[in-house]
Amino acid sequence: MKEIESQGLYDPSFEKDSCGIGFVAHLKGKKSHDIVDKALTMLEQMEHRGACGCESTTGDGAGVLIQVPHEFFVNECVKIGIKLPAFGSYGVGLAFWPKDEKLREGCREIFERNIEKLGLKLIGYRKVPTFQGDVGPSALAVEPEMEHVFVGRPDSITNPDEFERKLYVLRNYTTRLVRETYHLQFPDINNLFYFTGLSYKTLVYKGQFTTWQVRQYFPDLQQKTLVSALAVVHSRFSTNTFPSFRLAQPFRYIAHNGEINTLRGNLNWMNAQEASFYSDYFTREELEMIMPI
Repeated sequence: MKEIESQGLYDPSFEKDSCGIGFVAHLKGKKSHDIVDKALTMLEQMEHRGACGCESTTGDGAGVLIQVPHEFFVNECVKIGIKLPAFGSYGVGLAFWPKDEKLREGCREIFERNIEKLGLKLIGYRKVPTFQGDVGPSALAVEPEMEHVFVGRPDSITNPDEFERKLYVLRNYTTRLVRETYHLQFPDINNLFYFTGLSYKTLVYKGQFTTWQVRQYFPDLQQKTLVSALAVVHSRFSTNTFPSFRLAQPFRYIAHNGEINTLRGNLNWMNAQEASFYSDYFTREELEMIMPI
């Protein structure tokens, strides 16, 4: 096949393999639904980069990261009686809740107590519309309850980066307390409760899907008012770990190519370093809340 010649910003000398990863952005930061649509089309063209199990309709995982679609959320939240503040004055995350109602309410109570502890404000919850369609039985068997959670920025915080750090502490501390509270009764609690993100800037839609299921499963992604100036997509081939909703990518900040073979060694090394952690941006109490990293 003839090599494509240099044109525009494209130079074949910079080509490299990035299995199942894609990125679309507007050079001037202009938000549009077209960016989201192009990213999902790219994802669908990467089906050969991912994997599926014994069922062709159950994938190892796929998803997309976009900027928080403020206009979309304002319109959708009005329908359920929630009035959102201005962009940047709230954080949003897609939460995976357990199917077990009692466990789900227990996780929710821990989350809400931590919101209060950190001086933040709970705005409300939005059930994420989903369409199971052709999603396979194996994926549906472990499908979580999904909600968008909205957390307000208090007047005492005026710096957007400080607010983002508070959301990070809230997410990590809640995840830790839920794990410590329920791991004996529910050994799989790490997979039952999870935030795909909690941020005022970005939002992640993902799950144990094939690439072509993401757009159909999340009707939000088909709405014209859901706009972004960038989008990151990923199709997963889980070589060293079992597929799950939680381990689908993109993660909260990145999508990465390849698996970490020395996971246990890296965890032990990080744990050993935690006693010496120091930060100009987190208080000592907040550092304790976000551990283990």
